[in-house]
Amino acid sequence: MSLFHDLSTGKLHRFHGGIHPPGRKAPANQSPLVDAGLPPELVLQVRQHIGQPARLRVAVGDRILKGAPLTESLNPMMIPVHAPTSGTVVAIEDRPLCHPSGLEGQCVVLRPDGEDRWRPRYPMADYRALARDVLLERIHEAGITGLGGAGFPSHVKLRPRKKAMDTLIINGVECEPYISADDLLMREHAAEILQGVAILRHIVQPQVTVLAVEDNKPEALAALREANDDESLLVVAVPTKYPSGGERQLIEILTGRQVPRNGLPADIGIVVQNVGTAFAVKRAVIDDEPLIRRVVTLAGDAFARPGNAWVHIGTPVRYLLERFGLIPEPEQRIIMGGPMMGFTLHTAAAPIIKGSNCLLAPTARELPEPAAEQACIRCSQCADACPASLLPQQLYWYARAGDHDQLDRHHLFDCIECGACAYVCPSHIPLVQYYRVAKADIRQAQRDTEQAERAKQRFEARQARLEREKAERQARQEKAAAERKARMAEQVAAGGEDPVAAALARVKARRQDSEQPDMAAARAARKEEARRNREQKALQAEQASPTAPVADDKQAAVAAAIARAKARKAEQQGSAAPAAEPSADHKKAAVAAAIARAKARKAEQQGSAAPAAEPSADHKKAAVAAAIARAKARKAEQQGDAAPAAEPSADHKKAAVAAAIARAKARKAEQASPPASAADGNTGPAPDDARQAAIRAAVARAKARKAAASSQSDPEDES
Repeated sequence: MSLFHDLSTGKLHRFHGGIHPPGRKAPANQSPLVDAGLPPELVLQVRQHIGQPARLRVAVGDRILKGAPLTESLNPMMIPVHAPTSGTVVAIEDRPLCHPSGLEGQCVVLRPDGEDRWRPRYPMADYRALARDVLLERIHEAGITGLGGAGFPSHVKLRPRKKAMDTLIINGVECEPYISADDLLMREHAAEILQGVAILRHIVQPQVTVLAVEDNKPEALAALREANDDESLLVVAVPTKYPSGGERQLIEILTGRQVPRNGLPADIGIVVQNVGTAFAVKRAVIDDEPLIRRVVTLAGDAFARPGNAWVHIGTPVRYLLERFGLIPEPEQRIIMGGPMMGFTLHTAAAPIIKGSNCLLAPTARELPEPAAEQACIRCSQCADACPASLLPQQLYWYARAGDHDQLDRHHLFDCIECGACAYVCPSHIPLVQYYRVAKADIRQAQRDTEQAERAKQRFEARQARLEREKAERQARQEKAAAERKARMAEQVAAGGEDPVAAALARVKARRQDSEQPDMAAARAARKEEARRNREQKALQAEQASPTAPVADDKQAAVAAAIARAKARKAEQQGSAAPAAEPSADHKKAAVAAAIARAKARKAEQQGSAAPAAEPSADHKKAAVAAAIARAKARKAEQQGDAAPAAEPSADHKKAAVAAAIARAKARKAEQASPPASAADGNTGPAPDDARQAAIRAAVARAKARKAAASSQSDPEDES
């Protein structure tokens, strides 16, 4: 109650730093609120707040009623966007965003049908009949965010916490130059704002509620005090000083307490809401109207008709510039927000969003371009003006160097980006721009670190799960093995056979039974394979020989050669016999010679019996064999001629027989020679071979006649 007493007596506190720029509220705050009208096309950003974008629930071609949700939230940090009027969704695509980066993002393009038909609504006259959770859900579904510019989800701020909220502050301090949207709202809708404050008080249940307004807004103060009939609600005027409208600065002015570094007002039991947010809460809870429009200040000397207007969310900036008579200059700047905390738009196609409170179109004389940046002279004026008691000069150096650790030690995120440091800097250094870039870099680095940490945690959790499952499997296996051993031990103890040994014996027996048929089958398979190989080789040999097998010719030639060798050996033995040898041995030698000659003739006959189609090489072999046989016959005749004259008559008869045999052999050779030539004459015999064969035949006949003559003369000599 001491705070209530202090505020009732007008006791206030001061915050460090701050500046007093010219207000320039007029002429925009001198005319009443007007309706900006309905543009031919509404561009609604899917993400218009601090948090995650909600999920789309419409498609191209859908017909939408006024107040119908275009997106749906899946968690508390997702805020839905609603249709400002009835119409048709003509596109869902990337469009320029209302953002300092000038980038494009997902937007829903709605073409109004001019009927402005509402979805079904369910007004609530007595909000006290609803529980706080129901009211918070209704605020969430209405898509209400902080309308002071930050865009933080309102229902998140209002949720119950471990520490009870003892103070509720309604912020009506509109301290930035040019902006007068809240001023006109408080003047014309004071009663509805107080209704919204009552709903907020019902949700938060604070001990003290304060509605703070700058003392340069006497009309707003008078309207609120006149509409207020609750003595527990204080309407307090605070001194005009920039940035007294900052959340932390206003808390310090009213309570004398400071929000801890990296903390929130809720940490000290305080909740702060904007007057525009209170008005939107009243419309959402009592009238069932989502946040689809807001008051926007259109200021600057380039506007022919400056003022404050009700503007539908999603209205393109270009439409407002035309509607309020922009008289553009060369290189005309359009600023979203005030001159201290606003940013220059990259395109007039950007839309109005929930946090847009001012559209500034200054002339070059009214708000000159920033001067060129110069070197820091270390004057410390920035530190004197900083309302957060920071060291802007050090933050500037560390931001340029990208030293995130030093920026964190110097509490960069306590900076509210009010621009007071840049306003007083004699070197015209855009300090706030450096701080914004550094904050974005740090947030991105934090996101990357968090993603890497989550990936590491998932990997470690998976490894732990695999190890746990492995240990469980091993434990189950060991338990099952122990149970089996126990059962087997019981069976053995009971007198039965060892089941393991019995199983091993059965396996061994089956293996032996299976091996024997396998070996027999293997042997049979090998035999069959050998047989097939032999048949295949014989078939290949038959295919390789044209008419007669070559192997048979070779065997015949070998047999003939052996016979001839035996004949020569027998003749040599017969010729080497002594003249005085008994007649019986001589007969044996003659018989052996005859046998040899017979074998030779047989070999010649085999050679001459070769088929006519035999190759020429085999015919030559047969001719050679015949020639050898004839030579052998001549040799036998010569031996017969050389027989001793004193030999007995029996031996002489044998010699005559041998001569007759030789003659017969010669005739047979002569008879065999012409067929051989004919067989070889498929291509015609050579003349030289024919002549030689004829000569050999004539020689043989001469020798035969000579042998016959000698055999006739020998008996005469004996007589």
